[in-house]
Order: sequence, then C-alpha cells, then structure tokens
Amino acid sequence: MLKMNTEKRGKYTNDFVPIRSITNGIIMLDNNEKVTGVKIYPRNIFIIDPETRNLIINNLRNVYNLIDYEFWIIAADRPVDITAYLSRLQLLYNSQINPVKRKLILEDIDKANMFTTTMNVVDTEFYLLFKETDMDRIQKKIRALIQAFANAGLNATQTSNDDLRVVLDNFLNGGQTTTFGAVM
Repeated sequence: MLKMNTEKRGKYTNDFVPIRSITNGIIMLDNNEKVTGVKIYPRNIFIIDPETRNLIINNLRNVYNLIDYEFWIIAADRPVDITAYLSRLQLLYNSQINPVKRKLILEDIDKANMFTTTMNVVDTEFYLLFKETDMDRIQKKIRALIQAFANAGLNATQTSNDDLRVVLDNFLNGGQTTTFGAVM
C-alpha cells in the first residue's frame, strides 16, 4: 500500500492545482506549459433547413478531423443575469396601451420570473482547449481554429481570461463562481 506524503499536500485547492496565472486568455501552468483555445459560439442547427444543417455537421466533422494535436472540448454553464431584460419588459409593459400586447408582455414577465425563482438561468458555452509551450504555435493554432470554425459556419474567438475562469469554476467549484473580498 502506498503511503501518501501529507506534508506536501496543502488544504487549499490552489496548493495542488498547477496553475501559475491566467493572462491574455492563456492559463500558465507551473511547468511552463500554456493552456488556451477558442470559444465556439453556439448555433441552433435545428431551426435551419436540413440541407444546411447537414452541411454544418459535415464541415464540423472535417474541422475536428484536421486537428492533429491533443485537445479538449468543454461545455461550461455560465450564470446569466436577466434583471436588465426584466426591467426592459416592465418598461415596455408600462408604455403599452394595447391590452392584447400588454397581456403577451405580462406572460413573458411571468415566465422570466419563473426562471429566476425556480432554476438558475445559464448560458451553455463551448470551448476547444489545447496545451502548448510555444507562443507562435499557440497563435497559429488559434488562427487556424477560428478560420476552420468560420468555414464550418460557426463563430469562434480566442478564449478570454474570464472564459478560462468560468471553465475552471465549472471543474473545481461545481459551477459556483468564487468571489473573494475584504472582510470588515
């Protein structure tokens, strides 16, 4: 049986996660490797015609088959604050004279309130991440991925620091955003 060295183990998550920092959309690891990638914006392919849908799926298959390095595809939920949307609906309701339109707006307000009280409102975001040490290769891979996804009919951008924090929060904190502040 292996004996664990408890002296090296800390009691905090950051004691055993090998992350040095998150800078310029890149996670810097303790061993000088860098983790980065692209955020792929979702597209509902089920509301487009079947021919276009099949074309997007085939193009996406080609994108993944062209990647010749290790990568991870991650789906992460990001909490969404819909209070601004609710405020706009309320203003629209107050300014509307037509009773039919008022009723429809009120139904939307009730539905939005139901979402905020009974469940968490989240956006699902998709990421393709990879590990690399050379910054030139990182930039080439990111440009190639963005172009490949564009050719497949999807929008993609390089990950931001905030995106990477969401991904880490999803894995390390069960999706809960960590916010630390001064205790008075």
